[in-house]
Amino acid sequence: MTLYDFNENAERFGKNSIKWQLAEKDLDIIPAWVADMDFKVFPGLREAIKNYSEKDFYGYSYQNHSFSDTVLNWFQKEHSYHFHRSSLFFINDVLSGIVTALQAFTEVKDAVLINDPVYPAFKKIIEQNNRLVVRNKLIEKNGIFTFDLKQFEEDIINFQVKVFILCNPHNPGGRVWDKETLLSIGIICKKYGVLVISDEIHQDLTLFGHKHHSFNTVHDDFKNISIILSSPSKTFNMAAFKIAFAIIENKLLQNAFQERLLANHQSISTIAYEATEIVYKEGKNWLIELRSTLEDNINFVINYFEKHAPKIKVMISQGTYLLWIDFSNYHLSDKELYRILKYEAKVILNNGLDFGEMGKGHARLNVATSKNLLKEIVERIVTSLEKI
Repeated sequence: MTLYDFNENAERFGKNSIKWQLAEKDLDIIPAWVADMDFKVFPGLREAIKNYSEKDFYGYSYQNHSFSDTVLNWFQKEHSYHFHRSSLFFINDVLSGIVTALQAFTEVKDAVLINDPVYPAFKKIIEQNNRLVVRNKLIEKNGIFTFDLKQFEEDIINFQVKVFILCNPHNPGGRVWDKETLLSIGIICKKYGVLVISDEIHQDLTLFGHKHHSFNTVHDDFKNISIILSSPSKTFNMAAFKIAFAIIENKLLQNAFQERLLANHQSISTIAYEATEIVYKEGKNWLIELRSTLEDNINFVINYFEKHAPKIKVMISQGTYLLWIDFSNYHLSDKELYRILKYEAKVILNNGLDFGEMGKGHARLNVATSKNLLKEIVERIVTSLEKI
């Protein structure tokens, strides 16, 4: 028996939703791009906000230990990751954590390595901070992404890379990196003194029996070369609260990160702390049902395309609610592919080329929506491509 309803979406119109902004101007459009969910929010979070609204004090407040302890307990129970409270730093979001780390540990024109394909914001913020973007191409093997370790090491050597930004689980491929892979890339990074910034924001959304391994937990030595970044925002669809955290276990890295953090003057609102506390304390059952819903949605998309449009290839997903879709069998230019999707199918997906050169002929599909709407999305895609 289910306790929560994932069959009905939240009302998105008139809510200043980036994802649904184009649909407000054209009611025929269905957005399936930005990585937030259409489902109604965890009821306990909504109740916590109502309770907060009844307070008669909204002034400055301090962070108490209960907030930190709640995060510590979540990591211990969900990911078997134990670390001291002093290793936890609250930040506004994962991207600002990456920016803080880049500013603290690199200089202008230093080389920063990212994968291809990977979340587009990585490239953007590296360039905005006047660092050099170096792309390391992932390879597709047996339907999933994996590292070309030889090329990975060569890229680090040839460009004198200072920092590697890891996406774990991977966006857009949905790969939950296994221990062996993390160990291999960690050994290479340690060998050449490369700092690893590990974006683990999708850590709670592992699916189909896969288990997330935080980079810090794979080998004790990695605690001295890494910064772990995560947030409840993807898990509980609460990006508006602007809260995330960095986990840094090395004292020297802690000091340098905190110095830059203070210089950038980041602060967290009381309601963001309380929202995080409530979802981590009470949201586990909701998350279990969410995962089941996402697995069902992913299987539905795969089966539908296999039956009605076998030219469309879906990368095997191990986590996240994002699917990496390969349309290259249609031999369309990327411009033509997105013209068809946007103006004929009236479906908005993320452009694959935004994730790197390997995104040619690809798109990213967000399946975190009701089954009825998801069915409409895939039907429109197939119908529009049947005309080719």
